[in-house]
Amino acid sequence: MNRHRTAVSVLLAAGALIAGALTSASASVAAESQSSFRQQQTQGFWTAERMRAATPLDITAAPGAGHRVPTAAARPTTIAPTAASASPTAFPQAGGAWTGGGAVVKTSGRVFFTFGDRTASCSGDSITSANGSTVITAGHCVKYQGTWHTNWVFVPAYDNGNAPYGQWSATKTFATDQWAASEDMNMDVGLAVVAPLNGQKLSQVVGAQGIVFNGGYNKKMYSFGFPAAAPYDGTKLVYCSGNTGKDFLLTKDHSMSCNMTGGSSGGPWFQDFNEATGLGTQASVNSFGYTFLPNRMYGPYFGNEAKAAYDKAQTA
Repeated sequence: MNRHRTAVSVLLAAGALIAGALTSASASVAAESQSSFRQQQTQGFWTAERMRAATPLDITAAPGAGHRVPTAAARPTTIAPTAASASPTAFPQAGGAWTGGGAVVKTSGRVFFTFGDRTASCSGDSITSANGSTVITAGHCVKYQGTWHTNWVFVPAYDNGNAPYGQWSATKTFATDQWAASEDMNMDVGLAVVAPLNGQKLSQVVGAQGIVFNGGYNKKMYSFGFPAAAPYDGTKLVYCSGNTGKDFLLTKDHSMSCNMTGGSSGGPWFQDFNEATGLGTQASVNSFGYTFLPNRMYGPYFGNEAKAAYDKAQTA
């Protein structure tokens, strides 16, 4: 990641964002938790060359604002995959190319979008949903600085400019109400509903992972993403694995030892991950890292707020 000399760095899209207070302009944005746009906005836009050229963004915000703490529920809600967990053989791992195969290779992908006059990338994952067409990612991968991103597509199993399972254009994008209103780093969760492709829904083509809300902390987890900032180049699915903890500084996020860089934002974190099948229960997404704590990734806690955003998306 392109490290700042300032205290905190956040993996925004393919680059970095200083975590802390958001600008007053961002904080005053009305709490619109979803964006709608026509699918045809993205048709033909994302050529192989344009996907390869999507570069890290380096966006900063002033430090100092408080962070709202997510409200934990007493009882977890889980939409689980079908496979049982296996003993990890690639655990722990601070960052490396995923060569294990399995469902995660198809459910994970790169997210591409236009942010202002720039093209950028994040990561995302196909998750189990009522509509069979829902992608989960980071909040800043759908909206930032009061503006919803455009030309938004999900490319599962991205392969160096190639889209082996197609480009899936968003018809609507969503975020937690808290991210939509003030870009609260505790609530950095975004989702997209993608249009059918060739008459099929996303989950019919690439499958979908399980998801858990209010599942607690201190779990063994695996994280995945397509980091595009040095030393990575966005061409490979990369993973980290390890025992997670809880951020003791500015957020209530999960924390994991991981050296993924910008572009991995929005990639999935799984508990109960089965290396043999590549299936797991998603519990977070890649969100940010602190400059003074290198090689450590943070991801938002999926609480009631994330569940509410998920419910809006999966029924859209």
